[in-house]
Amino acid sequence: MKVSKVLIVGGVAGGASAAARLRRLNEDIEIILFEKGEYISFANCGLPYYIGGEIKSKADLTLQTPKGFGRRFKVDVRTFNEVISINKEEKTVEVINHLTSEKYIESYDLLLLSPGAEPFRPNIEGINLDKVFTLRNIPDTYRIKDYINEKSPKSAVIIGGGFIGVEMAENLVTAGLSVTLIEMQNQVMAPFDYDMACLIHNEMRKNNVSLMLETALEKIEENGNSLKVYTNKGTVDTDMVILAIGVKPESSIAKNAGLSVNQRGAIIVDDNMFTSDAHILAVGDAIEVTDYITKEKVMVPLAGPANKQGRIAADNIAGIKSEYRGTQGSSILKVFNLTAACTGINEKTAKRQNINYEKVFTVPANHASYYPGGQEMYLKLIFNKDTRKVMGAQIVGGDGVDKRCDVIATSIHFNATVDDLTKLELCYAPPYSSAKDPVNMAGYVAENVLNGISRVFHHHDVASLSRDGSVQLIDTRTKGEYMAGHIEGFINIPVDRLREHLSELDKNKKVYIVCQVGLRGHVACRILDNHGFESYNLSGGYALYKEIYK
Repeated sequence: MKVSKVLIVGGVAGGASAAARLRRLNEDIEIILFEKGEYISFANCGLPYYIGGEIKSKADLTLQTPKGFGRRFKVDVRTFNEVISINKEEKTVEVINHLTSEKYIESYDLLLLSPGAEPFRPNIEGINLDKVFTLRNIPDTYRIKDYINEKSPKSAVIIGGGFIGVEMAENLVTAGLSVTLIEMQNQVMAPFDYDMACLIHNEMRKNNVSLMLETALEKIEENGNSLKVYTNKGTVDTDMVILAIGVKPESSIAKNAGLSVNQRGAIIVDDNMFTSDAHILAVGDAIEVTDYITKEKVMVPLAGPANKQGRIAADNIAGIKSEYRGTQGSSILKVFNLTAACTGINEKTAKRQNINYEKVFTVPANHASYYPGGQEMYLKLIFNKDTRKVMGAQIVGGDGVDKRCDVIATSIHFNATVDDLTKLELCYAPPYSSAKDPVNMAGYVAENVLNGISRVFHHHDVASLSRDGSVQLIDTRTKGEYMAGHIEGFINIPVDRLREHLSELDKNKKVYIVCQVGLRGHVACRILDNHGFESYNLSGGYALYKEIYK
């Protein structure tokens, strides 16, 4: 197909990336980019940090001006121009210019849709009050920032504990507000499992965010100069509300044009980013994608995938065969002094998919223990027991979390097994890592479990362990560590004295071991197993257990 004219609906990650890539590949194609707002390329992931004051200048939020983008890439950029309908048969779109109210028709050879997603607004009383805000774009950001600067609110309620909700909680605290976050589920950050989300909860509470989990919003009312937020667990008085419940695909023009969409309204595309119409492509937050691991159809509104999809769409338009191989959901979040990152599937997904999986928890330091300033990170690795393949990871900690999650994300992309993690040769110097990197260590622990060298039990198994003497419960930490806090029913036998007490233990009874992070517990289990006992080590140790069951 000879392509002379391409229309792109929507800028930012998907549309702007496609326009720039297409121009770099072909100097002759006419490219028109429509954006219903003022901005075609802005740092939407940085918006909360402008509100909190971390990003000082408005100009820093704008990655490319329409004029500069148009000049550099020879693209006809039409801001404040909204595509309101598509005529597939005629291969035209109808556009309204919001500055003049003029409507006009534009033809195309190929049409690329990148409309994005819009904040979900539940149909409840008070959702459209003036002091109720959403955060999607730069005008939203200015509206919130101006309200804070002009009205000096003392408190805010955030509805929803996803990326925007958690980031806004931190930044509103930084801006000096008292913050309450309301979330319907029992945890924030759905891509993480509950046990790892507990680390995020603890950090938020430590920084004075009030969490109301398993709490449903019912209505919002004006209360003098403030608001009253009604939930199934009572009311909260506040000066402003941020809605961060989630997003839905802004796909009405695709649906109205008869393009195939799924039940949630996401546009269905193939691996080349083409929709059900051979002359229309779609990318970004408005499309349905394939989960890289489970192969199920999902929606993953992230900037990284949208950028890649825009490039792939441009390649195919230019005649270069290019395929999108699916989304892993690799993502990262700053939570006050912690970093939380994840990639691949979580345990909830593994259960739902009936995958024969196992998990291990490790608590390594981010660099050599003898080098000053080390920080612990909590790492959860999920892997397939049949294929040994790595399926997912979640890491929460300080410096170095991003690097380890990126390494595991890369490993997943290339179908690595836990054995492959042990063989990775990663950069080492004392300020940056250990000779056995945390990624290697997670691989070693998982490999030991799969090879039958180690047996593990998990934090959620502890409560069901009998305390009647039918099993043996041992804490192998030092006496001082034990006295500072321990799990009920576990007796203290430090690992370095374990051999002295073997005669006091019964080989006919299973032994459950706990230490601080799992390392001494593994040593204790090897001692016991080599002396004829059947032992189990608490994965993640007392450190993780204490974080979850505070």
